[in-house]
Amino acid sequence: MRRAGENGGRIGALEGFSSGAVERQATATITVTTPGQGFTEITRAVADFLARSGVATGLVTVFCRHTSASLTIQENADPDVRTDLLTALDGLAPRHASYVHGAEGPDDMPAHIRTLVTDSALSVPVRGGRLGLGTWQGIYLIEHRDRPHRREILLQVFGS
Repeated sequence: MRRAGENGGRIGALEGFSSGAVERQATATITVTTPGQGFTEITRAVADFLARSGVATGLVTVFCRHTSASLTIQENADPDVRTDLLTALDGLAPRHASYVHGAEGPDDMPAHIRTLVTDSALSVPVRGGRLGLGTWQGIYLIEHRDRPHRREILLQVFGS
């Protein structure tokens, strides 16, 4: 019988470990105007906020204040990935299905379902004053509604 974590994989050595007190924190709100359904990359705005904060090591939180839009960290190299993700979300929560909630139109309840299975908040480590994202990763706001919206994103960073 295997114990938890014994799946035959390997875990590398702990690298770059550091600890310390939280000495800085900063908050901001960014407003993102979306063109309608789709992905809007906000990585640069989050990175600019981080640079202004002066935090070199810590954690940045990105929070979407809406229930019909969400956040994700996804590949930023090939736009086909985002196209395929939208297709998958369309299959998961199609418009014009028999939803009870429909007062705001046929795209509203599917938007809520899509937000449920994605994220309203993200946490990204900060190392060396930079977002700890991988080479091909970007932070995106996903607009799940058909028409354009203005979305508020709250940013907060803690660290030293």
